Amino acid sequence: MKTVIELARAGSTEALRELAKLEGVSPEKFRDRVARGQIVVIRNVKRPPRRVTVIGRGISTKINVNLGTSGEVVDLDAELKKVAVANRWGDSLMDLSVGGDLDAVRRAVLDASEIPVGTVPVYQAFIESFARRGGGAYFTEENLFKTVEKHLKDGVAFMTIHAAVTYDLAVKVLRSDRVIPVVSRGGDMLIGWMIHNKAENPYLKNWDYLLELFAEYDAVISIGDALRPGAIADAHDEFHVAELVEAARLAKRAVKKGVQVMIEGPGHVPLNDIVWSIKLEKRLTGGIPYYVLGPLPTDVAAPYDHIASAVGAALAAAAGADLLCYITPAEHLALPTVEQVEAGAKAYRVAAHIGDIVKLGRRATQWDREVSILRGRLQWREMISRLIDPEAAWRIYTQYGVPKTNACTMCGGYCPMMWVREQAKKVVV
Repeated sequence: MKTVIELARAGSTEALRELAKLEGVSPEKFRDRVARGQIVVIRNVKRPPRRVTVIGRGISTKINVNLGTSGEVVDLDAELKKVAVANRWGDSLMDLSVGGDLDAVRRAVLDASEIPVGTVPVYQAFIESFARRGGGAYFTEENLFKTVEKHLKDGVAFMTIHAAVTYDLAVKVLRSDRVIPVVSRGGDMLIGWMIHNKAENPYLKNWDYLLELFAEYDAVISIGDALRPGAIADAHDEFHVAELVEAARLAKRAVKKGVQVMIEGPGHVPLNDIVWSIKLEKRLTGGIPYYVLGPLPTDVAAPYDHIASAVGAALAAAAGADLLCYITPAEHLALPTVEQVEAGAKAYRVAAHIGDIVKLGRRATQWDREVSILRGRLQWREMISRLIDPEAAWRIYTQYGVPKTNACTMCGGYCPMMWVREQAKKVVV
C-alpha cells in the first residue's frame, strides 16, 4: 500500500480532492504540498469512514487536546469525558497516560475518540521497564520499538518521537547552567537512558527502521522537542536551536522516504521571538508542519496559562504554525480536570481562528463578517448561533433574563446599533 506522500507523488489528485475542497485549496496545490511534506494527513483508522485531520501550509490552523492519567491520579472515566471534550473542540488528541494499565487506557481512548489519536511510546517503555527491572532506563532498544509497533497496530495515528536529542547534547545540557535543563517528560526518559547506557539516542540510531515502520502504517511522526525551553530565559539557547536543526535533518529524510512528519516546539518563548521562531523552523525544514506547544510567552501566569499561551498561540498561528497544542489552567500545577481541559480547548479554538484571520485572509474573515452583520442588525439568536461557543454565549446574553429591549443588558435602551437604525429611517436620500 502506498503512503499518502507516495500517492501524491504519483499524481493521484482524486484521492486527495475532497480534502482539498474542505480546506479551500485547489487539488493540484494540495497534492503538491502533500508530496513535498508541507501538508500531513492524519487519519483515525478506527472510525469508518476514516476521520481525517489535515495540517500544514495553506490549511486552517488545527488544535490538539492533551489528556491522560498520571502517576498520582488514575481515573479512566474522567479521561474518557476529556475525550468527549476533545471530540467537540479538538482536531486531534494525545493520550499522555503514565498511570494505570497503559494498554487498556490507550485502547479505551482510541475507541472513544472521533479524531486522530497520538501517543508518546517512550512513556510506556520506560514505565514498564521500571516495573520489570526496577529502573526506567533499563529498557532495551527492542522494548522501545516493540512498543512503537504495538501503538501502530492499535491504530495510533501519530507519535511523538524524540529523535533529535543526541547523546552529545544530552551530556552538555546536564552540565549547563540552563534554568530548567529538561522540561520534556519523554525527552528526560530518553536522556536518562542515554546517560545510563552511555549510548546514542535509539530513535536517532535506528531512524531508517522507524521510517519503515511508519511507512507500513502510513502514520505520522511528530519529532519531539526534548530540549524545548521550559523557561523564558532558556528560549533559543544553543540546546533549543541545535535540536531544531537536527530535527530538520531528520524530517527531510522522512519526507524523502515517503513518511509524513511534523516537528514539535517551542515551549516558553518571549512574545517578540515567536514570529521569527516559527519562520526559523519553516526555513530550516522547507515548510514541514510545525506543531507548537503554546508558545507560552511568560513563566508567571499559572493558573491562567491557557490565557497567556493563547496569546502566544494566536501569534504563532498568524506566523505560520500549523497545529497548536493547547494548555489548560492546570498547566504547571496539576493534572487538569474535565472542566479545565474544556477551558483550554476553547481558548485555543479562539487563538487558532485569530491566527487564521492573518494566515488565510478572506477564507477566515468571512465568518467574522457574517457575525458582524447579524450583530449590527441586532439579530441576537442568529448572531449567537454563529459564535465559537453558542451555548455559553446564550447563557451570558440571558444571565439577567431576556432583555426588555432589542439590545443587550449592557447598553439597553442606549444601544448605538439600535439607535442608528432608527436614525437611518429619518435620513432623506
